[in-house]
Amino acid sequence: MRTFLLAVGTLALIIGLLWIGQGTGYVNWPQTSFMISQIQWAYYGAALSLAGLLLIAFMRGS
Repeated sequence: MRTFLLAVGTLALIIGLLWIGQGTGYVNWPQTSFMISQIQWAYYGAALSLAGLLLIAFMRGS
């Protein structure tokens, strides 16, 4: 279970960082994404990244 939750936390962190990049306009991949330069997606990405980091920290600490 610990390995699974670490993987989920890592995936959440990576996806959150991608959303931040797309929302701020730094990452233009994929080209047709509706999230590019839409700042609310950067906020969603920050929240998801934080959740992923907290999950990783909790799982590594236990």
